[in-house]
Amino acid sequence: MVYRTTLASPVFSLRREIDRLFDDTFGGNGGRSAATWSPVVDVRESANEMTLAFEMPGISPDQIEVTTDNGVLTVRGEKREERKESDDSQFHLIERSYGAFSRSFQLPKNLDESKIEAGFDNGVLTVRIPKAALPQPKKIAVNAGSRGGSKQVENGESQGTQRMAAASPNQSR
Repeated sequence: MVYRTTLASPVFSLRREIDRLFDDTFGGNGGRSAATWSPVVDVRESANEMTLAFEMPGISPDQIEVTTDNGVLTVRGEKREERKESDDSQFHLIERSYGAFSRSFQLPKNLDESKIEAGFDNGVLTVRIPKAALPQPKKIAVNAGSRGGSKQVENGESQGTQRMAAASPNQSR
């Protein structure tokens, strides 16, 4: 965290020491550094689609990239810093996070990646992925005497029938 103050307040001093302790322990700025910033997301699934809603305040849609590759949805972008100081004003506390981010999600197989839609409204990016029709089990008919089935032997019985008869001698033919 960046603190700039001319106040010699013990509260600011204590706050700086606590923040420094968190920085040393967890790395970054208490988990809020620009290097670790990423938008929070809600993932919801309904009968027809999967929806991901990313909270992205302060980011415009042209700063966001949504891609899919081999079943992985990736959202990238950058939240740019807007800090401006002048001679007559200065920051005392800066807690907002800035920087580039990337979030990736492994998508389930039952989604139709070719029909992904993304919309951006009031700082929320919503990605909708419709579900694909799942292949249904199919019964395959087995035809007697066809290729790949059984082979005919000299006495007119198939090899499969001879094996079955040999395995169960109590049955009559």
